[in-house]
Amino acid sequence: MELFSVGADIGGSHITCQLVNLQNLNPVPESKVRIAISENAPKNEIISTWMEAIQKATLNHSVNSLAGIGLAMPGPFDYRNGIALFNKNVGKFQQLYGVNVKAEITEKLNLPKDFPVRFLNDATCFAIGEAWLGKASKYKRIIALTLGTGFGTTFIKDGLPVAGKFGIPEDGFLYHVSFKQSIADEYFSTRWFTGEWERQNGIKIGNVKELAALASASRSVEALAVFERFGNNLGEFLVNWIKIFQADCIVLGGNISKSAELFLPKTIDQFQQAGVYPEICVSALDEDAALVGSARLCDDDYYGKLLQSNIYQ
Repeated sequence: MELFSVGADIGGSHITCQLVNLQNLNPVPESKVRIAISENAPKNEIISTWMEAIQKATLNHSVNSLAGIGLAMPGPFDYRNGIALFNKNVGKFQQLYGVNVKAEITEKLNLPKDFPVRFLNDATCFAIGEAWLGKASKYKRIIALTLGTGFGTTFIKDGLPVAGKFGIPEDGFLYHVSFKQSIADEYFSTRWFTGEWERQNGIKIGNVKELAALASASRSVEALAVFERFGNNLGEFLVNWIKIFQADCIVLGGNISKSAELFLPKTIDQFQQAGVYPEICVSALDEDAALVGSARLCDDDYYGKLLQSNIYQ
């Protein structure tokens, strides 16, 4: 008998859901649903939109017949208990602050109280999906990076996320680690690119995609230089963590990774100068990695191992 779960990737502007077969590890292509949602919408509108997407993704399956619902959720969030902790400093989903999202989903979908509705950080779900189905699946020690609005990092050993071991921070993340004049998140996110371009040229630019077009299509030397500085910084920052964790693979995801050819050569130069040679993979799964990673939370055996780790502390 086939066993399915729904994986959901929660973004500030949308929710994407998909049905995943937990036995053969395959997502069900025709079940993929993406619905736009404003990050500033009222609580009931946000929850209702999420419910709509989950129900559409189940296709002809009764939700009660599924192994569960897994959600890849940005922080701050109480992942073990399913409670939103978004506040005014986060800039998204503020209307959900203090809301028990797990209870809301269970009630609105008329699910039994013990029905698995499970949550984990979106960057961690991306890493789980990549280690399960992606290019990194043949490696044992992986550092997964999501480069976008923020700097997401997850350490994976033998398919499981790791935190508080091997010199890794207790929460398993690196965004808050000191780097140069600030913290890593200030150097490895979209705002670094836009800020660097404005400081250099006095001109505002909307996003990294626009800057990449200048660097590649328009052959702007100034734009390429920004990407090269980013690549040098990323390599310099990661070298120590590669050594500490003995990582044999680095996997890159997020919108910035789509311009990897513009910065990755400089990152690799930094690695080689330091004598570290991990395999470097740019995600082909992209958003699908977070979907399959969140769906896997509904595999009771795997989830039990997660609970025994420090990842939910």
